[in-house]
Amino acid sequence: MGLNWRVPHATDFLRDDLSSAGFSVDSLSSLWGVDAAAALHRGNRLPAQRALAALDGGGRLGTLATLFVLGIPVASNRVESALPRLGLARAIELGLVAVEGDAARPLLDLRPYAFVDSLGAGAWWIASDLGEVALGTAIPEGHVLGVGGASTTLSGLMLQQHVGSVLDLGTGCGIQALHASRFADRVVATDISQRALDLAEFNARLNGVDSIEFRLGSLFEPVAGELFDRIVSNPPFVITPRSEGVPAYEYRDGGLVGDALVESVIREAPAHLAPGGVAQLLGNWEYGVTTDGLDRVAEWTSGRDAWVVERETQDAALYAETWIRDGGTKPGTPEFEALMAAWLDDFEARGVTAVGFGYVTLRADNRGLRRFERLDGALGRSEGGLGVSIGASLDAHDWLLDADLVNARLTLASDVTEERHYWPGDEDPTVIDLRQGGGFGRTQASGTVLAAVVGACDGELSIGAICAAIAQLLEVDADELLAEVLPSVSELVFVGMLTRGA
Repeated sequence: MGLNWRVPHATDFLRDDLSSAGFSVDSLSSLWGVDAAAALHRGNRLPAQRALAALDGGGRLGTLATLFVLGIPVASNRVESALPRLGLARAIELGLVAVEGDAARPLLDLRPYAFVDSLGAGAWWIASDLGEVALGTAIPEGHVLGVGGASTTLSGLMLQQHVGSVLDLGTGCGIQALHASRFADRVVATDISQRALDLAEFNARLNGVDSIEFRLGSLFEPVAGELFDRIVSNPPFVITPRSEGVPAYEYRDGGLVGDALVESVIREAPAHLAPGGVAQLLGNWEYGVTTDGLDRVAEWTSGRDAWVVERETQDAALYAETWIRDGGTKPGTPEFEALMAAWLDDFEARGVTAVGFGYVTLRADNRGLRRFERLDGALGRSEGGLGVSIGASLDAHDWLLDADLVNARLTLASDVTEERHYWPGDEDPTVIDLRQGGGFGRTQASGTVLAAVVGACDGELSIGAICAAIAQLLEVDADELLAEVLPSVSELVFVGMLTRGA
């Protein structure tokens, strides 16, 4: 039996029941403890199960958690009590549970989700298909994934200025469309899977969001001829061998050879952006013996505004192992060995040595933004998420195009610190680094002159005046000093270490 979110009043009643039971991230963490919550995140539900047993089931909250988060059947009378407004019969009709004997077993994973963006803290309930732990087997190819690491990465990257329209390409369970709805008048969410669209629409209705339109179809086909102010996409970017016996999971596999799906999305997205529009997506790209992955992405974006940040690379074997495990196949089994062989044969046949993962930002307007960089360190902590910093950098790039930087009055960002290293006994530092606490958590190498300029940026004096004063102290030519530091100052403005004064 499939999901039937059209059952009259079902999502309203379920919302009331989840709310009155206190079914939230914080409540569950308090119920079974931080350690059990961490174990559950790793796919180990036993500590949480034992904690609930010690609490004699944990009441209504424990019943809902056992059923929908741990994926364990619960006595039917307990489910009836835990869902007083929805009721067991309507839960069955909705497609949430099935009854076998005296127990109700879950048909969906349903769990609380919490986040913070520039509008403040928020919380939803997100339904998806049961995972491998609840199923006891590898997940099926049509599996609809819930909120995973890639989902939270993309939602954190999302620009947060309000716009008229957003396209969520490949919506899955609908999490990106929900996030986008907070910053848009209208959202269109597409997917090739009807099952995914049903779950996404269920999640929207459950959380009282009515500004999302759901359309079935592959990639940009459902929005042919339409333009959007923003496009977000966590596309099925996983590079999967097109070999018999290799599962093709809809949520992660685009059905094309290598990284062709990501290439296709990157090449086509700008044609669906309105003037001033921005596309943001995640992706994988291949490396070869003589081929650099970022160079490949640069070629895909030729002639367009593009900012690509590579966060990680994995060698072919590690990449294969990661995604085989993701599907629920365990190392040491014949199935795992066969899949590893298929993956490695595919990579070897096409000369692929490694795979990169990262973030892609594309713009409709061509204003000379061409950045392709590797940033594999820990991200900073930005209020409202990394998307706020990305938006500020895009604005800074455009400002710098016409700015009179010499006469600009800049201010050192409050999250920037300076780190100096000395040889023992020396008065002068050998290394000076500027470190960013927010944004991408960048480290910018600095000399004593640039450090002095940055340290004097308090919004009162212009860059030209600061450089003139430092040149006088150092008894060097002011114009030469200014020419030396201006490129670095421009870079610091783009990355957010220096901000424009009032």
